[in-house]
Amino acid sequence: MSLAAKAEALGEVPVGAVLVRDGEVLAQGYNRSITDHDPSAHAEMLCLRQAGPKLGNYRMLDTTLYVTLEPCPMCAGALVHARVGRVVFGASDPKTGAAGSVMDLLDHPALNHWPEVVKGVLAEPCAEQLSAFFRRRRAEKKALKQAQRAASDDASSAK
Repeated sequence: MSLAAKAEALGEVPVGAVLVRDGEVLAQGYNRSITDHDPSAHAEMLCLRQAGPKLGNYRMLDTTLYVTLEPCPMCAGALVHARVGRVVFGASDPKTGAAGSVMDLLDHPALNHWPEVVKGVLAEPCAEQLSAFFRRRRAEKKALKQAQRAASDDASSAK
């Protein structure tokens, strides 16, 4: 969740992830899509990119990925390809979740790897972190619209 807070400080959707094997943190990441101008710069993807060179392999057998939000289809696909052994996530994602909410790529019978999935670990604080971010973002957009409207009204009345 502290990694998710780093993403939020950058104006990113607050999602953080850590990849662990045998109690050792191999990699960590947080959303950077906006910052990096990269639609694939999700927390999970950045973890996998960081871990590959460290492990000297694109296969991350016997690892566990901890992430604050249910992986999306892109991330779930990468987790399958990387052969991550276990995925533990906090908040479910009813819009793009690919670990059971919208679809279940992590347990799809046509794929060749099925990581163990543990859902809902620290779900409430993870969900609240995301909800607070989006509430704040909506309030900021509303305030900006109101300020623009007021400036437009002032400009019209000055004529």
